[in-house]
Amino acid sequence: MNPRGPWKPLFGAMVALVALSAAAVTADDDRLSRLKVSRAGAGVPMPSFQLTTLDGKVIESSELAGKIVVLNFWATWCGPCKEEMPALDRLSRQFADKDVAVLTITNDPERRGIEHFMKQVGSSLPVLLDEQRDVSLAFMVRGLPTTVFVGKNGTILGRAVGPRAWDSPDAVGLIRSLREARP
Repeated sequence: MNPRGPWKPLFGAMVALVALSAAAVTADDDRLSRLKVSRAGAGVPMPSFQLTTLDGKVIESSELAGKIVVLNFWATWCGPCKEEMPALDRLSRQFADKDVAVLTITNDPERRGIEHFMKQVGSSLPVLLDEQRDVSLAFMVRGLPTTVFVGKNGTILGRAVGPRAWDSPDAVGLIRSLREARP
């Protein structure tokens, strides 16, 4: 297609925008791949939920609209969860007061054990209690830790099963790129 007249500059701008968007998607796909984040379930809307934090605050998924969301499913008995929690905490601190929410979700029944775990790993991340396992089931969590990324538009971008260095340059670059992307 070769537009003529007043449409020609607009057509050129649209082609450039599509090329930039494709480059950003490719870069994000490369980062996801290097982090071994599966695209399984990508594009599916985030299941809605309402969970209470360890502090008694109610968090609803609707409050997360327009944010990049990183949900980490874990348990106190999970060694790999203990391994990756400090990196998640550091990732969260890098994006504090921005449009990124890093939340942890556990179905551990013992609140003192959860508090001890978080203190032991030095994490101040919010802990959401999934006591009935409804949210874990809705996100199809099969192994721990599982980390799910949700885009600003509320759709799942991908998931990682197993520990990762979530404060690595690839992970930080991914979050920055997702923040800059249009919803």
